[in-house]
Amino acid sequence: MAANKIIIVTAPSGAGKTTIVKKLLGEMPGLAFSISAATRTPRGNEVDGKDYYFLSQEAFHQKIEENAFAEYEMVYAGKYYGTLKSELERIWKNHQYPLVDIDVKGALSIKEKYHGNALTIFIQPPSLDALRERLSERGTETQASLEERLGKARYELSFAHQFDHIVVNGNLEEAYRQVKDIVENFLTI
Repeated sequence: MAANKIIIVTAPSGAGKTTIVKKLLGEMPGLAFSISAATRTPRGNEVDGKDYYFLSQEAFHQKIEENAFAEYEMVYAGKYYGTLKSELERIWKNHQYPLVDIDVKGALSIKEKYHGNALTIFIQPPSLDALRERLSERGTETQASLEERLGKARYELSFAHQFDHIVVNGNLEEAYRQVKDIVENFLTI
């Protein structure tokens, strides 16, 4: 492993990012999922230390003061998310590359810190209507939360041009193939 490279995948909620990330992790053993820290409560069967490091607001703020984050954001009102430096180090020490699945601003923050060692990929929905449909089909959104997510998606889409690559996910298999090719090329540089 030549350098401490990082692969960052981001997208508006419902664009297919998580599916693509899981598939990459399943097919590319050189990648390891970078577990984010979050102040929200676990959903369903989420496990602390596997899906997220679930922290109290106080513990999260303590880590901010300790400069323990590569990046962090208040993604939704009162809900903080961040990438711990110790998590990136853990993965590099295991001779793997961190695959970071985070929001747009967090992705750009990591790119700013790690420059050429960070690859940023933006997964874009084919349209906002398609995104609305995908989010509605999940059955997990209230009308208010759906509108909040769509508003956030509009905002996030305005940053797409700042990413190294934009992949439109109109067809999941095609989008996945494009992302995998981009990652493989980056890791061979």
